[in-house]
Amino acid sequence: MEKIYKQKFGRHIPYTSTIYLIAFVGVSVLLAFVYEGGYISAWFISLILAVLALMVLSIPRRVVVDEEGIEIQCIAEDTSLAYEDIASIRKVEKREMRSCLPIFAAMGFFGHYGRFLNLRTMEFVHIYASRWGKFVEITDIDGRKYYISCEERNNLIEFVGDFIKPHDTRENI
Repeated sequence: MEKIYKQKFGRHIPYTSTIYLIAFVGVSVLLAFVYEGGYISAWFISLILAVLALMVLSIPRRVVVDEEGIEIQCIAEDTSLAYEDIASIRKVEKREMRSCLPIFAAMGFFGHYGRFLNLRTMEFVHIYASRWGKFVEITDIDGRKYYISCEERNNLIEFVGDFIKPHDTRENI
């Protein structure tokens, strides 16, 4: 049985996305006037377009859960987690996420996604969220953590919890 959890944007996401786009266009136009259309403004506009394209291709769209595992689908990339690779899944409160600092990530441009540094645990985490809240933490057997925003997180945790098996995470010395 396949279950699909669609990403729903938070109420601030359209506004912050518009601000990002206006800022990028404004800086590009400003550089075009300052450097009179020279190679520096062309280089900067090309760089901005490349960064925007990478950001747009990484926007999270939905989470698909089936008998094989969890698949986080973005516009151009998919992250797949098989159940045998998942060590644990749990609900995360919004206050726990306050200590996440974006390293290589987008904050507010059609969601929150990318690599973040959790300052509380000093770990790098992957976040795929359309809104900053209702998070589910998935930890794999290698210790990597994935945070997904999901409106039906209790349902997701229950569904995935039936498939994962407890792993021995203690180190042998």
